[in-house]
Amino acid sequence: MISLNVFKELYNYRELLKTNIKKEIRGKYKGSWLGILWTFLNPLLMLAVYAFVFPYILRVEVENYTIFMIVALIPWNFFTTAVQMGTGCVVANGNILKKVYFPREIIPISVTTSQLINFLITCLIMFVFIIFSGVGFSKHILLLPLIIFVQYILILAINFILSAVTVYVHDVDHFVSVALTLGFYGTPIVYLSSMLPDKFQWVMQANPMAVLVEAYRSILYYHTMPDMILFGIWTLLSFVLLIVGYLIFKKCEKSFVEEL
Repeated sequence: MISLNVFKELYNYRELLKTNIKKEIRGKYKGSWLGILWTFLNPLLMLAVYAFVFPYILRVEVENYTIFMIVALIPWNFFTTAVQMGTGCVVANGNILKKVYFPREIIPISVTTSQLINFLITCLIMFVFIIFSGVGFSKHILLLPLIIFVQYILILAINFILSAVTVYVHDVDHFVSVALTLGFYGTPIVYLSSMLPDKFQWVMQANPMAVLVEAYRSILYYHTMPDMILFGIWTLLSFVLLIVGYLIFKKCEKSFVEEL
């Protein structure tokens, strides 16, 4: 099992972790004219497309559709970007792993944390839309840090597993891209979950991002409590998955250098 030495070692290498996080944030937009402004522009451009296509072309009738969608789309973007970058992060740092020793888990942790910071910055866009749309906030926003934290744990768990497996099976990143595309349509981002037939409602319960998206939407759009039973189950499962993912990562890391 995971011992306290894990946290002690990460603490000893905290400066390296900070440096890696900064490198990931800066490196994503290195060489681009607009730099970190793309953190704001990417979701805005996607929002503009979806806000036109679904209510006007596909006739999805939802009040304040822009807010309905943005409170789900931005967390989904956090998930997809972090998982896509996390999948190949160990392979991308292969040269460094061969030359210098440091706790290997710093790599997926730094990638996931850098995307968390980008997500928090992007949340400013979401808040501006919520305020100026008249939807506003309620006391339920107090649950927002908890929902974000659970999503971070879930993504980190997934990145531990995928980054380790990709070292041995390089095709994993292609499967991940397909899975994320399918996941977008299997998650109620641009449509109401109630639009799915009853026989497919289990998909929403089995999809952790569907549960998280509905939680974001509950507190930011509907101003109600999310389904705390379902959210609690996936909170527990996310922590279990984190432990399992970390153990898989530590088991695989012994052969990283040889495989890379």
